[in-house]
Amino acid sequence: MTARPPGPELTVLHRIPSGSNAVYRCVDAEGGHWVYKPSAGERPLMDFPDGSLAAREIAAYAVSVALGWDLVPETVGAHGPGGPGMAQRWIDELDRGEAPGHDPVDVHPVDALPPGRVAVLRGEGSRGEDVVVAHALDERLRRIALFDHVVNNADRKGGHVLVDTSGLIWAIDHGLSFHTEPKLRTVLWGWAGQPLPPGDLEGLGRVRDGLSGDALLAESLRDLLSPAEVRALGARVTALLDGEVFPVPGAGYPLPWPLF
Repeated sequence: MTARPPGPELTVLHRIPSGSNAVYRCVDAEGGHWVYKPSAGERPLMDFPDGSLAAREIAAYAVSVALGWDLVPETVGAHGPGGPGMAQRWIDELDRGEAPGHDPVDVHPVDALPPGRVAVLRGEGSRGEDVVVAHALDERLRRIALFDHVVNNADRKGGHVLVDTSGLIWAIDHGLSFHTEPKLRTVLWGWAGQPLPPGDLEGLGRVRDGLSGDALLAESLRDLLSPAEVRALGARVTALLDGEVFPVPGAGYPLPWPLF
């Protein structure tokens, strides 16, 4: 259950200091830019096997491809200066200073929630003011929320959703996914209890079909996840198809921390 090279030949440009694990911005031989995460740079965790996060990132991309929604940037096994791991296509982000209000997840005054947003958490700001954490009601963001239910994403922070320079939303950072036990933690709860649109059900059906026998998705995941994790993935997809609604959280929303 390891991320496997070959992949792009990478040259490190610099380390990205914000990650809890080792993360680097790299360039390949053709000039393409990537985020590179070596497995040797992963911080040990209590509930995920050591050295497995890169493989989970690659598996999340494989599920995104199977859904047909292109939510996750291309993610492949790679070998860089830090050893084997994963590489994900770099997303050039929209300049937030030049486009205020475009963050998919943001904090707003409790009495000034912008239109087209839904609040998921109420709290206190840095000056003691009442605020809400809210996210956009965007179709692509809705599919990212459903994708997180499929892969059992334990870490959907606001900062793990990027907006590129064309305004397209992307989902990143899926190392804490595919656990066999329920681990979902997300800030994207605005669709809880709502019916799943037909197009979303079709995507889920493609994943279900892709997990059968020697289908492409099943073949891809064999080298990335344990058999129990693949079975748990199939069970989550089946439950979503049978229920035809976004799951509703129990007492209190399971949220990641920090939220951004």
